[in-house]
Amino acid sequence: MSVLKINNLTKKFSKKTILNEINLNITGTYGLLGPNGAGKTTLMRVIATIIEQNSGTITYGNLDWKNPNEVRKVIGYLPQHFSIYPTLSVYDCLNHLAILKGIKDAKKRNIEIDYLLAETNLVEAKHKKINQLSGGMLRRVGIAQALLGNPKILIIDEPTAGLDIEERVRFRSLLRKIGKDKIVIISTHIVEDLESVCDHLCVLKNGEILVDGTIQEVCHYAEGYVWETETTLENMKESTHIISQKSSQKGSDVFRILSAHQPVSDAIQVQPNLEDAYLYWIKGEGKIE
Repeated sequence: MSVLKINNLTKKFSKKTILNEINLNITGTYGLLGPNGAGKTTLMRVIATIIEQNSGTITYGNLDWKNPNEVRKVIGYLPQHFSIYPTLSVYDCLNHLAILKGIKDAKKRNIEIDYLLAETNLVEAKHKKINQLSGGMLRRVGIAQALLGNPKILIIDEPTAGLDIEERVRFRSLLRKIGKDKIVIISTHIVEDLESVCDHLCVLKNGEILVDGTIQEVCHYAEGYVWETETTLENMKESTHIISQKSSQKGSDVFRILSAHQPVSDAIQVQPNLEDAYLYWIKGEGKIE
């Protein structure tokens, strides 16, 4: 499988820099993690050839993003706010989009659409109108349309936004399955989505990459900075970064804390997870004191 290479990519709107010299080598299932306004969606829209960068290059094997018409032949894209003809059936929508993607043979379209409906668990919804679908089913239609033409690169923005827990789990399973034989780029601010799906990820903030690597590598940076203690909120210092708070069996509260030093006398160090590591980078850019 070829590598999607992004070199020194910069994007500005007016005088504001949205992406600042981004460098990434993307393979497998890759996550873009960051708060709102970090530049995730802008980066995905540049990769999807919807907008053009101001400088820098993107290549995939011999394919160069200077030739957007050729690039679009290998890309599938699901935006965060996916909408499509509300009164058409699922099948008719996919058939129309398949024609737009250049699948001219009606028999081939029918075979491919039926295959994708099965893959996305939408066979029973084949003749339902789009406006009759649940949010989860609509996201699955979005994935099906993105997969039309068997693209080599799949770009998905906020894949589980607005979904309930059951749909979110089902969608993550689908993404894992898809990611076995193509590049899948997922942008989100929901840590659990990437932790259960992605091989590699980067954390973006203010248009810059704070860290890039495997989930294990990203978590490794936060080792020694994550603590747990059973205490009261009143005992916490105002500057303490509280990651989470939950009730213990004793009826008191257990706090998970981000700190370079022991925050209270009975706090113990614990192994960081991806959420811990994400906050380590976002709150202090890897420099928590």
